[in-house]
Amino acid sequence: MTPRIAVTGATGRMGKTVLAVARERDLDVAFAVNRDASGEHVEGVPVRPSAEFEALLDEERPDVVVDFTGPEATVTYASACATYGVPLVTGTTGFSEADVAALEEAASEVPILVGANFSRGIQALLNAVESAVTDLPEYDAELLETHHNGKRDAPSGTAKILLDRIEETRGAESERVHGREGEAPREGDEIGVHARRAGDIPGEHEVLLAGNHESLELTHRAGSRSVFAEGALDAAAWLAEQPADYYRFETIASQL
Repeated sequence: MTPRIAVTGATGRMGKTVLAVARERDLDVAFAVNRDASGEHVEGVPVRPSAEFEALLDEERPDVVVDFTGPEATVTYASACATYGVPLVTGTTGFSEADVAALEEAASEVPILVGANFSRGIQALLNAVESAVTDLPEYDAELLETHHNGKRDAPSGTAKILLDRIEETRGAESERVHGREGEAPREGDEIGVHARRAGDIPGEHEVLLAGNHESLELTHRAGSRSVFAEGALDAAAWLAEQPADYYRFETIASQL
């Protein structure tokens, strides 16, 4: 299916990229919204104020909404999508437990898909990390992630997924130590987590496993945000044909 899409956060970094990739794919964009819209156009698409989102859903009836905004906005958009029966794909991260509960409630009415990272390479990295941790269960683990200077949440949603995969593979939760300062030797099964914010870096993630006089580094670097937009639009085409439920990209990526 080639879906007719709507895009939120249209003037943000990812919104612009989603609209650019949609144009390259010759997709039909029903509408685009942004909180601070002021008569702008992105990739030839007029950007409307987000306050008009519900009215636009009712008028335009897109097949699926693609959302890269912030937790509060995403929850609001998801609720509106549930009301009008429109599926939602979101790449927003930094959700609280209450936010997730609200998304799951919306997912009882329409399909909702959440992806911290829509890169196929990250899915391969998750599998590689699982394999490495299985083979090296006693090695120390550290995680380093780097993103652009405007990213709001730290550590990144992708970092959290990688940490979850390490802990699931080991069968135990670890203390996540965020950065180190002063006298801070490793203790027990802790995992060091380090976040850097600089420039316009789309996203880098490195998992370090070290022990027995050797180290293994598993790294993914995104060279362009289009990687994430491509994956989100692939997910949107898939989601538009699914029943109401709460989906996570890492569990369905192999079906795309």
